[in-house]
Amino acid sequence: MLLSVDSSAVTASAALTDGDVVIKSEFQNTGLTHSETLLPMIKRVMEGHSYSELDAIAITAGPGSFTGVRIGVATVKGLAFAGNVPCIPVSTLEAIAYNFTDENAVICAVMDARRMQFYNALFRAENGKIERLCPDRAIAIDELSKELEAIERVIIAGDGAKLCYENLALENAELAEGERGYQNGIGVSKAALGKEKISAKALMPTYLRMSQAERELKRKNKES
Repeated sequence: MLLSVDSSAVTASAALTDGDVVIKSEFQNTGLTHSETLLPMIKRVMEGHSYSELDAIAITAGPGSFTGVRIGVATVKGLAFAGNVPCIPVSTLEAIAYNFTDENAVICAVMDARRMQFYNALFRAENGKIERLCPDRAIAIDELSKELEAIERVIIAGDGAKLCYENLALENAELAEGERGYQNGIGVSKAALGKEKISAKALMPTYLRMSQAERELKRKNKES
C-alpha cells in the first residue's frame, strides 16, 4: 500500500493506492495554500487506514515551486518519521507523464521556471508504458522548440503548459486539458512503482537551480 503526495506547484493532491488499485484520492487547484490544505487532505485520504499499513510514502521531491516542494517534503518526512515508513522521491515531471499512459505520443512535461525558461523533461508514452527520453532540466523556450520540431506528436502538460504551448506555436503540439494536465497523487504512485525506497532522513528536495533569494544573495556577495 502506497500513500502518494504532491504539492510541488499550484495544485496539491494525495492518493492511497494498493498496486494499480486506487483506494482514495483527492486533488485541489486552489493556489499555493499547501501549508493549510495538504495535511488535512492526507488525513482524509488515509481515513480508515493507519500509517503502519503503508509500504512507503511517495512524494514529488522536485522540481517545482521552492515553497511547495519544501512543504511537501517536510510533511512527508514528518509522517514517515512518526510511522517509521520508508519514502520514495519522485520527479514531478515524471509524475506528470504518468497521466498519459493511454496515449501514444511524446509527453513534454513543463513547469514554469520564469523568464521564459521551463523545468522540463520529455517522455515517450507508448502501449501503456512511459519511457524517459532526457533528464530533468531547466531549458529555454527556443531550445525546447528546436527539440520538439521533428517529433510527430507532442502533448504538453504541467503547470507551465499553457505558457509553453502558446510560445512554441508548433503544429505537432497539443495542450493537455483538465486535471490530467497537472501532476497528481495517482501519477505519483505510478511513477513510484519499482523505485528505490529511502529513509525519511535521506529524503531531500530536488532543485534544478537556486531560488531567487539565493541568487540575489550570491549577486550581492559578488558585488561586495
